Amino acid sequence: MKKIIHRADTRGFANHGWLKSHHTFSFANYYDPNRIHFGALRVFNDDSVKGGMGFGAHPHDNMEIVSIVLDGALEHRDNTGKQEIIKKNDVQLMSAGTGVIHSEFNASKTEDVNFLQIWVIPNERNVTPRYAQKTFDPATRENSLQVIISPDRSEDNLWLHQDAWFSLGKFDAGKTLDITQKAAGIGSYLFVLNGELEVAGETLGTRDAIGLSDYDVETIKVNKSAEFLLIDVPMLQ
Repeated sequence: MKKIIHRADTRGFANHGWLKSHHTFSFANYYDPNRIHFGALRVFNDDSVKGGMGFGAHPHDNMEIVSIVLDGALEHRDNTGKQEIIKKNDVQLMSAGTGVIHSEFNASKTEDVNFLQIWVIPNERNVTPRYAQKTFDPATRENSLQVIISPDRSEDNLWLHQDAWFSLGKFDAGKTLDITQKAAGIGSYLFVLNGELEVAGETLGTRDAIGLSDYDVETIKVNKSAEFLLIDVPMLQ
């Protein structure tokens, strides 16, 4: 088993006044040659945007982009005329493919919005851009893993152009959970949203993360009530 630890206070940080952004991997002005990606997981940003502010129109291509709102609401617009509000418990994905131009603004004029923006390297380039969005019932992840993205391309499922799984969990103190490697060559990245848990001999607190690869089964022990995001992706070189 291989593991890598990313502590909350070792992340890159940018404070633009209207935007506070923590970067788990190298992004924008933050660069660490040892933190470029975890397999196909390329960007993991923890953003907080003040009311009435946001990111103006900007382009993306050949990247799978996932937005998960933790608090508040985020307004999305793009060059196809699409306009959506992403709220807490919503997940939006965007396959940038051949190219998209979009903007993201806090949907509130007064309250902050906190969201995760995650980029996954696709297994197919220059696809037709696409968007999908879904609301997930938080009760379904009480002491259980709630799969929010998987490779299953059914009509009601969120999927990426990659063999990737995203799961959310919310567990009471004292609970345990076994996680299993999805397949050979697939690694698991666990990000603690809040609380405290133990896995692979490490104690992780709020906004800490661990990446695991070449393992069979690992047990998560919840020391303090915790919420976390688990991402399974191919371990690209």
